[in-house]
Amino acid sequence: MDRTVDAVNLGSAASDLSILSLFLEADIVVKIVMIALLLASVWVWAIVFEKITSLRRVERAADGFEDRFWSGGSLDELYDEEGAKPAHPMAAVFGAAMNEWRRSLRVAGADMSRSGVRDRVERAMGVTVQREMERLEKWMIFLASVGSTAPFIGLFGTVWGIMHSFSAIAAMHNTNLAVVAPGIAEALFATAIGLVAAIPAVLAYNKLSTDLARFAARLEGFGTEFGAILSRQSEERA
Repeated sequence: MDRTVDAVNLGSAASDLSILSLFLEADIVVKIVMIALLLASVWVWAIVFEKITSLRRVERAADGFEDRFWSGGSLDELYDEEGAKPAHPMAAVFGAAMNEWRRSLRVAGADMSRSGVRDRVERAMGVTVQREMERLEKWMIFLASVGSTAPFIGLFGTVWGIMHSFSAIAAMHNTNLAVVAPGIAEALFATAIGLVAAIPAVLAYNKLSTDLARFAARLEGFGTEFGAILSRQSEERA
């Protein structure tokens, strides 16, 4: 009885192949696949927008901070203004280095050699860079997962839909194109949605990964330069 009803639905949908009709006439499993892929696509675009906005914000903040850092002003004043309560990754790296350097100066009997101070400062900055990059890279794994799995999830919906359609067509004993086309179109629509979700996710992941790696290198470069400055100052105090 169900197959007969499905066959009738296939025939009645032959003249309506709109996107809404393809979704409404699809099997329940295919509908679930479509909805999941659509939700994933929306979430992908939300992540992309958030990441682009965040990267632009931290890049602008880093530009302004470096301008102040290399302007020749007091490092202690810069620390009090930005390093003590950092609002962006580069200020956090600077603050971590200054904290460790000041702690080394306060500790009685501390190793004030160039290598000892520099090692401690570099460790502090390295941990901070890692922590800040982990925060910036949040949800990147989701983009990679959608990009790699969405086409296969869509393909699963297509295979399931085609099996369902062929069963209904067999019950009707009619292979006319007008009867076959709607069911096949409904099934293929799941693959199309999977590609719509996967392609932007892959492109965004590649672009954002490159930008994040470039910013991480910028933080590490700043840390190396600042570590050398603190090491020279420690050597002068020794």
